[in-house]
Amino acid sequence: MRRIQSLEIGKIIYDSILDISFTLPNDVKSKIHSQLEKEQHATAKSILGKFEENSRISEDKKIPLCQDTGMFVVFMDVGHEVFIEGEYIETVINEAVAKAYEDAYLRKSVVDSPLKRINTQNNTPAIIHYRVVPGEKIRLNMAVKGFGSENMSRLKMLKPSDGLEGVIDFVVESVKVAGPNPCPPIVVGVGIGGTMEKAALMSKRALMREIESVQLNDEAKAIEEELYEKINALDIGPMGMGGITTALGVFVEMFPTHIAGLPVAVNINCHSSRHKVVVL
Repeated sequence: MRRIQSLEIGKIIYDSILDISFTLPNDVKSKIHSQLEKEQHATAKSILGKFEENSRISEDKKIPLCQDTGMFVVFMDVGHEVFIEGEYIETVINEAVAKAYEDAYLRKSVVDSPLKRINTQNNTPAIIHYRVVPGEKIRLNMAVKGFGSENMSRLKMLKPSDGLEGVIDFVVESVKVAGPNPCPPIVVGVGIGGTMEKAALMSKRALMREIESVQLNDEAKAIEEELYEKINALDIGPMGMGGITTALGVFVEMFPTHIAGLPVAVNINCHSSRHKVVVL
């Protein structure tokens, strides 16, 4: 049995928020740069260049990458041979989030009730997903998620007879309806199968993958490739101004489902895809 202090996890979360709020992940930087070299549309090319400039300024001057400094989301995979010692982990995580947003002067965007809408003043509570996995390590998949893109999320309970064509059509339609609202070029997470909530969680988790990561599931890989091609053919382009760069990446997660259902969820991230993985 391996023992890990909860405060160690809190320190990682604190440091990670300060990192990803000001420094665009290398996988996203690299993809934007490669698309800048491929893009022929003059306006799109100019906008991609501005994204690179924004990234440099943010990193150098410690100005947030976006004014929407997001809601903190963490997928916490805990090895079955790990014992977390110390203060209750959820309390530690929220204290780390609150301290990071306060210390870095990040915008506090969380309200205590979806209807009364009184700001909590420290960007908590965080969204925390736990999963027990084999082994003696803890894997933290973290992101700060802005709501210009989050609001473009969609879920649909397709009929089994809708099949692959129905899945493809729904995802492409979702991106088309979103248009410029999620600040493209976007990263698209897709969850297929399971139940309603399982599909939604898979679509969010899919956004945590690095842009050039390899999909090991052949069926999911074929769907990703088809969606990537069709989405980038929509001519939405950077900030909705046209071009071949509407999506930086499309990632699919799949899970077995019921004979009567075909749940599909789409979660979108903006070009400022602020994410990080840490393994303890």
